[in-house]
Amino acid sequence: MMMDEDIEQASLMSFNDRPRAFPSMRSKTYSPLIFRILRKLNVRVLSIILLFCFGAIFYVGASTSPIIVFVFTVCIISFLLSIYLTKWVLAKDEGPPEMVEISDAIRDGAEGFFRTQYSTISKMAILLAFVILCIYLFRNLTPQQEAAGLGRAMSAYITVAAFLLGALCSGVAGYVGMWVSVRANVRVSSAARRSAREALQIAVRAGGFSALVVVGMAVIGIAILYSTFYVWLGVDSPGSMNVTDLPLLLVGYGFGASFVALFAQLGGGIYTKGADVGADLVGKVEQGIPEDDPRNPAVIADLVGDNVGDCAARGADLFESIAAEIISAMILGGTMAKKCKIEDPSGFILFPLVVHSFDLIISSIGILSIKGTRDASVKSPVEDPMAVLQKGYSLTIILAVLTFGASTRWLLYTEQAPSAWFNFALCGLVGIITAYIFVWISKYYTDYKHEPVRTLALASSTGHGTNIIAGVSLGLESTALPVLTISVAIISAYWLGNTSGLVDENGIPTGGLFGTAVATMGMLSTAAYVLTMDMFGPIADNAGGIVEMSQQPESVREITDLLDAVGNTTKATTKGFAIGSAALASFLLFSAYMDEVSAFANVSFKEVDIAIPEVFVGGLLGSMLIFLFSAWACAAVGRTAQEVVNEVRRQFIERPGIMTYKEKPDYSRCVAIVASAALREMIKPGALAIASPIIVGLVFRILGYYTGQPLLGAKVVASMLMFATVCGILMALFLNTAGGAWDNAKKYIETGALGGKGSEAHKAAVTGDTVGDPFKDTAGPSIHVLIKMLATITLVMAPVFL
Repeated sequence: MMMDEDIEQASLMSFNDRPRAFPSMRSKTYSPLIFRILRKLNVRVLSIILLFCFGAIFYVGASTSPIIVFVFTVCIISFLLSIYLTKWVLAKDEGPPEMVEISDAIRDGAEGFFRTQYSTISKMAILLAFVILCIYLFRNLTPQQEAAGLGRAMSAYITVAAFLLGALCSGVAGYVGMWVSVRANVRVSSAARRSAREALQIAVRAGGFSALVVVGMAVIGIAILYSTFYVWLGVDSPGSMNVTDLPLLLVGYGFGASFVALFAQLGGGIYTKGADVGADLVGKVEQGIPEDDPRNPAVIADLVGDNVGDCAARGADLFESIAAEIISAMILGGTMAKKCKIEDPSGFILFPLVVHSFDLIISSIGILSIKGTRDASVKSPVEDPMAVLQKGYSLTIILAVLTFGASTRWLLYTEQAPSAWFNFALCGLVGIITAYIFVWISKYYTDYKHEPVRTLALASSTGHGTNIIAGVSLGLESTALPVLTISVAIISAYWLGNTSGLVDENGIPTGGLFGTAVATMGMLSTAAYVLTMDMFGPIADNAGGIVEMSQQPESVREITDLLDAVGNTTKATTKGFAIGSAALASFLLFSAYMDEVSAFANVSFKEVDIAIPEVFVGGLLGSMLIFLFSAWACAAVGRTAQEVVNEVRRQFIERPGIMTYKEKPDYSRCVAIVASAALREMIKPGALAIASPIIVGLVFRILGYYTGQPLLGAKVVASMLMFATVCGILMALFLNTAGGAWDNAKKYIETGALGGKGSEAHKAAVTGDTVGDPFKDTAGPSIHVLIKMLATITLVMAPVFL
């Protein structure tokens, strides 16, 4: 082992003289058609086009509201900052040729899979858009839409356009996440040869570029859609639609984003964990070679998986989370403003867009606060990367509290209830505190500095079985504190909103649901920085793989191992954050669904009585959906891993020279196997998620028609959504935390504890890690996307259930 001082400031030792096996998989670099067209345009022509687009956007925004102009301005500035971060990262050196060659192979594999996967998703999206169009052409309209003269055809075209735009933006968000990670990984590897802090800064800024683009796109996409509909439909002019009803036209955007995010998460998760499990079981357990060893035929597939699973999928996931939360909060804000007869409801409707605009500002400050040199006040020989990231997050949290309070005073002040804005500011504070607690709980259960993971590592010393038992029990226990936190947050925010002083014409308080919406906004008010920490993980993981494959000195590998271990913790904490925000967002979407049913049926729909047998059955079906979906997702990873294991074993048997570096593994074969399996396996669970609520709603609608219960279909779907949300939150918490804990228990042993690498405890920990891989990177993340997609699909399909 090297001394601690060497870990922080790596020395440029000479490379190992043994023969190296490097991949040779170069193919033509892929980029989307729109980017290829833009690159061919003359700079002046491109500048004119951009100026025209910006002019049109600001004209439409100015015709809608000054608030929209503010949102557009902040988003465009954040895009300019992201361009600066990109140039800064790409200006860093890529290191020696062997590093570049490995990075190129990873890039080709990731871009090739992305192209094929999103081609498949786009075809399914177009088919679903056609189904939505047909349904909307024959559905009922709300009384408000009929009064505004919005016909069925217009409503159908608007919903389909919003759906396709949401799907497109979600796909672009995923591409951005993947694009930066496959270019930053080698630069982090190269920087690790010089300094741990420089490598950390590059990884953070690369993640920051992706985060700013993803959040900015979610915000500006909804803002453009809202302002376009506002101007086009002549909202608030005599005889036209009321502005409080406009947010209902945006639900297609959220559904499109959810649709793409679900399949991106499923396909990417199956890819990355199928390759990872297969590589670990044969490489580590059977052959006894290190992780990311160039002799392992599945190593490139594993590294490609980090980009398509953890970066591309997570970008689409967070994009969908923000879009769903913004739209649901806008719907609830409009509904509350209508009930309270607020003179200017635009502040309550556009408040979510402003909150996330400030998110872009404060997260940018947090990202830029992480410097490339060590803090002089740190006396320890090794600076903890997690402590550096935590400082940036704490700064972002403080700024979020200040900007959130200013936003509520600016937009939520009304003469009818002068102190209401302060209550809503406290709701936002509840959300911010909830986010911080969620991050801390996830860190406690998944970081090997704390007792739970060390106890799990100790269980590995007595065998594989005790490791699995300890991991399962840790995951089950980890659901308690988050659920208590969510429960307190929902009740506190609802009470604060209800006591805000906003009442309807009958004197009944109406601010409760909007209070929970504001709390959700508070929780997601630092989303860009949280996504930055999440993107940091796979970039650091890839950097470690490149260092290992290019056989850099041990000093460099120890730096990347340190960053990788922290990356595992940040991925786990951000998944916990995502689950918490999904729980609150799903509650909002559920409330928005009930409001929409009331609007279409022209009957009050405020309660779901599970004592009704059919409604109770709907709840059972919702719970079953979560377990069946999880089973199919995990089984898909298992089948993919089996194919990888068989292929890797075959290569080791047929090419014995691989182990002595005399023969080169066929990396491309494993990449092709995993890509094909991932695309094939993602269809079944994805189709289950989309079809289930539609089929259940239609079946019980027909049953209700013949039994004299006109709202039965809507009630059963509401019950299904409610139970699926509750079960999904618990299942996702269990899967994500258990998987993260197993991974870091292995990392802890690899630091030298309990016998270190190659020991019996390490082999048991590797088994636990392989069990946890489909938990934390496939089923777990897919579930929290699933519960939000169920909510958005019920919003879009609500008229079908009546």
